[in-house]
Amino acid sequence: MKNLIVPAKRENLDTIQGFIRDELSAYDCPPKALIELEIAVEEIFVNIASYAYDTNDGDAEIKCEIETNPLSVTIQFLDDGKPFDPLAKPDADLSKEGLMSRVGGLGIYMVKQSMDMVAYRYEANKNILTIKKNLE
Repeated sequence: MKNLIVPAKRENLDTIQGFIRDELSAYDCPPKALIELEIAVEEIFVNIASYAYDTNDGDAEIKCEIETNPLSVTIQFLDDGKPFDPLAKPDADLSKEGLMSRVGGLGIYMVKQSMDMVAYRYEANKNILTIKKNLE
C-alpha cells in the first residue's frame, strides 16, 4: 500500500488526485470508475480539510492499494482530527422537501452510492475512512 501525507488544506486536493491517478495509471481503469473515485476522494478530503482540525493545522494521510484479482482499488484517509464518523448519520433525504432543508450529508451519500465499500473506524487516535472500488 503506497501512501502520501499532506497538510489537510484544500489546496492539496490536486496533489492527492494526482497520487491516485498515478497509482491507477498502470491499470485499465474505466473512465466512469475514475470519475467516481475522483469525486469520492474530493468529497472526503475536502471534509477532512474543512472540519477535522477546526482552526488548527494537521495532516491527512492517504493510502492507496491496487488489487489485481479482481481488479480493485482501496483508498484510506487518515487524520488526527477530532473523532467523526461520517457514516453514522442517516443518508441524505433526496425528496424535494429534504433537499430544500438539507444541511450537509449529500457528499458522503454520493460516496456511499458510488463505491463498493465504505467503512469508518477510530483507532490509535486517528479517523480512518476506507473506500473500495471494483474496477472490472
